[in-house]
Amino acid sequence: MLSSRSSPPPPSPGPLDGIRVLDLTRVVMGPLATQVLADQGADVILVEANGGDTNRVMGPGPHPEFSGIALNLLRNKRSIDIDLKSADGAAAVRALIATCDVVVATMRPQVLTRLGLDYDAVRAVRPDVVYCQGQGFPLASDRAHEPAYDDIIQAATGVSDVLERVTGTAGLFPTIFADKVCGLVMAQAITAALLHRERTGEGQHIEVPMTQAMTGFMLAEHGSGAIPEPPQNTAGYPRILTPERRPHRTADGMVHLFPYRPVHYAHLFASAGVPNADSDPRYVDQRATIANADSLYRDVRAVCLTRTTDEWLEFCREAGIPATRVVTLQDMVDDLPLAEHPVTGTYRVIPQMANFSATPGGVRRAAPLIGEHTAELLADLLPPTDLLDEESA
Repeated sequence: MLSSRSSPPPPSPGPLDGIRVLDLTRVVMGPLATQVLADQGADVILVEANGGDTNRVMGPGPHPEFSGIALNLLRNKRSIDIDLKSADGAAAVRALIATCDVVVATMRPQVLTRLGLDYDAVRAVRPDVVYCQGQGFPLASDRAHEPAYDDIIQAATGVSDVLERVTGTAGLFPTIFADKVCGLVMAQAITAALLHRERTGEGQHIEVPMTQAMTGFMLAEHGSGAIPEPPQNTAGYPRILTPERRPHRTADGMVHLFPYRPVHYAHLFASAGVPNADSDPRYVDQRATIANADSLYRDVRAVCLTRTTDEWLEFCREAGIPATRVVTLQDMVDDLPLAEHPVTGTYRVIPQMANFSATPGGVRRAAPLIGEHTAELLADLLPPTDLLDEESA
C-alpha cells in the first residue's frame, strides 16, 4: 500500500504479473473485478468512450474525470478511448484482443454481438482467451437480454425478503451489494480459468449471471431447513433473521459482542451477576443458542449497558468472546493511508483485498484520465493513420 503522502513505491510484481486483461465493463461490478486483477499484477486495459466510465461521475470528486469512487476503482489500469461502433474502433479492439489473455465484459449479450465482441468473435481472434461475461440473468434464460442493476438483482434474489422479515419493510441493503459480490465472483472465476489454461492451454467462456451468483450467496445459510426434501422448515436462517441481532449500547458508546459458543454466554452472564448463568437451558448446546437467539440477544443487550465500551472489549479479549467497537464509514476512511495522484493531488488509498507474501502486488499506477494511454497502447498495433481520434493520436 502507498505510504503517507508519498509517490508510488517501485512496482512490486503481483501473482498475475504478465497477464493482460481487456476491460469492457462499466459502473462497479466489472470494474471491481478488474481492479482485483489489476491489484494482483495484471495489465488491465480499460476501454472507454463517450465521456468515460460511469463510475467517474458517481458522486463528488476532485476533478471532472475523477469521482472519489474512480480514484481507487480505476487504479492500476490503463485507459484507451475507442469508439466501439466505428470501423477504426473495431479494428483497434481486435488488435488489442490478439494481445490479451483475458476479456471481461458486462454489456448485455445483444450489444456484445452487435459490436462483434461476443465470445465466438473474440475467440476467433484469440483462440485461448479467457472470456468472462457478467450480466443480470443466465444466457439460457428468457430474461437474458433484460437490463439489470444492483437494485434489480437484490430484489430478485431474496435481499428484499430478508430485510422485510427483519424490519417489517421490504428494502435493499444500503450498499451495492449484488454488484460487489458478483464482481468478486468474476475475479475468482477468471483466475480459476487462467489456472486451467496454464495446465491445458485451453481458454474458455465464463458466464457470471448475477441472479445465479447471488442465489448461491444468499442461500448458503438462508437455504436452511428448506434445502432437504421433504423440507424441514421454510427458507431463512433464524439466528440471522432476528431483529434483535444488532450492535449493543454500552454505558458510553456502542459495541458488538457475539458470545458464539454456549460457554461464552455462561461466562458473560455470570460475570454480570445474572442468576443461574451456569445452568440456563437456552445455551445448553449450540442448537439451543441458535433456537433462542431472540431472547439471548435481548439479554446481552441489557447486560451491555452496565459497562463502558472499553471495559467490555477488555472482558471479551480475556474471555475469548468475539467483540468489536462499532466503526463508522468515516472512521474507516480516516484510517486509510494518503497518496498523491498526479492529476488530482492527495487521495486516500483503499487496501487491496488479499495479501500475498511472495507476490505482493498493490498500487503501481494511479487511476488514468479518459483515454490517457490510447496512443501508447495502439502505437505498436496499428498504422499511425488508424489511431482513433484527434485527442488520442
